Order: sequence, then C-alpha cells, then structure tokens
Amino acid sequence: MSLGPDEDRELEELKKRKLLELRRRLEEEQRLREEQARLEAQREALLRSLLTHRARERLANVKLVKPELARAVEDTIIQLVQAGRLVPPVDDDVVKELLIAIDSRTRREPRVRFKWK
Repeated sequence: MSLGPDEDRELEELKKRKLLELRRRLEEEQRLREEQARLEAQREALLRSLLTHRARERLANVKLVKPELARAVEDTIIQLVQAGRLVPPVDDDVVKELLIAIDSRTRREPRVRFKWK
C-alpha cells in the first residue's frame, strides 16, 4: 500500500513541523541552561566578594555533604548583606553561626519506633 501524492506531502509537512518544534525546544532548553549558568556564575562572584577565603572553604565543604544547607546559608548571607545587617567580608565564625542556626531550624530529629509483638 503506497501513499498518494497529497498524503505524502502532508506526511513530509508533518515531519518538518515536528522537526522544527523539536529544534525550537532544544534551543530554548539550551538558552535556559546558559542563563542558569550565567546567573550561577554571578552568584559565585558575589559570594567570592562577600566571604573570606576560610568561609568559602567551609561552605564548599558543607556543600559536598549538605548542598541544600550550604545554599540556604549562602542565600541568607546575600540577603543580610543586601539588607545592611551584615558587613563584608563575612568570616568563618559568622558562617559557622549561620550554619548552626539554619541547620537547627531545618533538621528533623530521627524518631525510633519499637513495635512490640
């Protein structure tokens, strides 16, 4: 069974449209990835200017184990500096205090339950 000339043209048009849509989606995803990378680079540059070398090292170590905690501390530092409540350079002691404070707020204590039979 072969397709007629009109059906063949329609199929080709459909293929072209699908291909164009796929390309457009891929380009959009690439653009979004590049934008996120650019924003992350700006964020890192800002943090480099706000933190001492030792404070950056501590956050890098924490990021290896608890990336969400390190991100929360970084966000807090940026907000506090922008609000004028923290003056750069932020040292290791301030980072430690923020780590402890944020970790204690977000930490969930493990619960152990015993089921007796």
